[in-house]
Amino acid sequence: MAVYVALLRAVNVGGIGSLPMTELKAICEELGFADAKTYIQSGNVLFRSDEAEKVVEEKLDAALGRTMGKRPGVMVRSRKELDAIVANVPFPQAKPNFLLVYFLPEATASDALEKMVAPDGEEAKLAGREIYVHYPNGSGRSKLKLPALKPGTSRNLNTVRKLAEMAADLEAGES
Repeated sequence: MAVYVALLRAVNVGGIGSLPMTELKAICEELGFADAKTYIQSGNVLFRSDEAEKVVEEKLDAALGRTMGKRPGVMVRSRKELDAIVANVPFPQAKPNFLLVYFLPEATASDALEKMVAPDGEEAKLAGREIYVHYPNGSGRSKLKLPALKPGTSRNLNTVRKLAEMAADLEAGES
């Protein structure tokens, strides 16, 4: 069984899209995903499934839509993909909590960064279905404008590293 990490968009951020993580875990179990476990309150869940990534993504997004009244958007990545995301960080000097990885539903256009407005010196790098963004002053007050980020969901590098570690443990059979 493959190990997947699902990252939900707009869940438990500023009170929007409230979903208890116990409920997210239960939904995954109802869908037949094995060994489901969540990490922090921002919509991260790991599990095993024999189904293809896109099938898993669609099933989870549809089930969440029924529960929440609106599909939140779900980005699914394999353990190997998370490992590659962590290994290929383009801004090694960045503090991990100042580096966000935006997970997108599909690869964005190669010219997507041309529309970026970065008044605080933010840097971005396209990498397949992800965009890495370094916020030198933090993301909280940033005035960055980058339309390509809109359909995605972000996690800071610390969270991505932890999810990759948890996925490796799950794959190795640890709980």
